[in-house]
Amino acid sequence: MKNDGASVETGAPFVYAGEKWGRKYAWLWDVGHRRADTCVHLCLAHRSRLNLTGWLDRRGTPLWLGLAAGMLAVAAGLLAGGDAAERAGLAARWTARAGLPLFLVAFLASALVRRWPSAATRALLHRRRQWGLGFALAHTIHLVALGINVIVYAPGRTWQSLVGGGLAYVILYLMALTSTNGWQRRLGKWWGRLHRFGIHYIWFIFTASYAGRALGADPGKQVVGVAFGSVMVAALALRLWPVRHAEGSARDVDLPGDRTGGAVGPPGEVLK
Repeated sequence: MKNDGASVETGAPFVYAGEKWGRKYAWLWDVGHRRADTCVHLCLAHRSRLNLTGWLDRRGTPLWLGLAAGMLAVAAGLLAGGDAAERAGLAARWTARAGLPLFLVAFLASALVRRWPSAATRALLHRRRQWGLGFALAHTIHLVALGINVIVYAPGRTWQSLVGGGLAYVILYLMALTSTNGWQRRLGKWWGRLHRFGIHYIWFIFTASYAGRALGADPGKQVVGVAFGSVMVAALALRLWPVRHAEGSARDVDLPGDRTGGAVGPPGEVLK
């Protein structure tokens, strides 16, 4: 028993010294631990940004989003409607709104990368042609839903709306069919004119449609018209907003080699 007590008493100074050293240098452990946590968080954030950019830069991402947006809008309309006529009307209306975000990405890709250059905006610009095709896919679903609604349940459409909307679809499909390097070379300068006119004409059809709702008598449609109409006007303002450079001059600058408002990809490809 004495030997045990002696050994404990003999080790007491070492225990005390260890505790004193631990209290004195504990801040080193805290600093190192915090720095390690910071490094982990930064690495995870950087990896998430890379994953998002890579996802945006995939060729199939806009097409899958267009298909999913159109089909989900149809499903939502069918579930929300009380009868067949209401379900058809909601499906036609909501499929038009479902494709709008994809159109805005294609419409604003060049402006976004000029004003807020980043890996994500460059990925959107690089795949702007695919975003336009994704919008065409979503709006094809809208065309089917609208056709069923107009032919079967709501045939009383004005000829102005049919002509204006029909011309928008003709232009949309011309743009989709000519969204290749081969057609760009064949059409020459007319390719840029077609795509520049087409994207602004589709913007006009969207804006005119929401303006008609905003000026109507239905309060619910007025709210929708004002909200979406404001988004369309803001999108045009952002697209046309000049970029102010260091020398103080303000002008809207195209990317090198770009005369259509698109992005130039290799080799000399103008992405729309």
